[in-house]
Amino acid sequence: MTDAADEGAPVHRPPRAVAMPPILTSRPGEVRPSAPPPSPSSPSPDARVGGGDAKGRDVGVIVVAGGKGTRTGADELKQFRWVAGKPMLLHSIQAFMAHPAVACVVAVLPRSHAADPPPWIFQCDLERLLISTGGRERGDSVYNGLEDLPPEIGTVLVHDAARPLVTDDTIARVIDAARSGRAVTAALPVVDTLKEVDADGRIVRTVDRSMLWRAQTPQGFPRTVLEDAHRAARRDGIAATDDAGLCERLGIPVFVVRGSERAMKVTEASDFARAEALSMLTEPE
Repeated sequence: MTDAADEGAPVHRPPRAVAMPPILTSRPGEVRPSAPPPSPSSPSPDARVGGGDAKGRDVGVIVVAGGKGTRTGADELKQFRWVAGKPMLLHSIQAFMAHPAVACVVAVLPRSHAADPPPWIFQCDLERLLISTGGRERGDSVYNGLEDLPPEIGTVLVHDAARPLVTDDTIARVIDAARSGRAVTAALPVVDTLKEVDADGRIVRTVDRSMLWRAQTPQGFPRTVLEDAHRAARRDGIAATDDAGLCERLGIPVFVVRGSERAMKVTEASDFARAEALSMLTEPE
């Protein structure tokens, strides 16, 4: 698979399920015990991807973690850094796997890490975890994740690993809306007064915020809708900062469901302290 998106024809690759044992070392000097065996109440293997009792599990989640995160100023990849007690990426994987409709989670990692993922990533249901290789741009990474989803997945969520504190309620709202056939994004209404300024910093006008929302992730789609949007974007050489934007350009209606302030995006080094503080707060939803 190439990193670039400049080849028009899609490259078909078989799904790559992680089959490594859960060697659960984490931070240097810290060793965690192996995962305990499943309890009697754990879902049977038949309830997982491709199983005979998978009617309730038709949702696949692509967690985009293929970037370098250079703005955080650390040598370690941003999505691998610890926040609120565990690596950022692991927060997202475990949160989505906790929803009963999720059949699998595809973690899209940088090429340098996809073949040898950090061992803590296996602290989850390995039968529902796939590892995919990131591309040059975010859209390439999502497209690779889409290709690696099992064919029986009918609804797809896309989530940025840089938002480690996504809530269960937000996940449920996005899944419910996407399963109903809508393209949808978690979002929050803008509450600050917005000013448009010119190149000199002079205020030009006050922007009406009454219809403005801040887009977050996860974003959810019927699978065919998301695949069509990405194929069209690759054909036309279009990049977008989110998947909802790719649907919008095709005239596909995209709706908002309420997100959460906890789902902040960790971008700068100072954001880690803010995320730690948010993780200790209980947000009414």
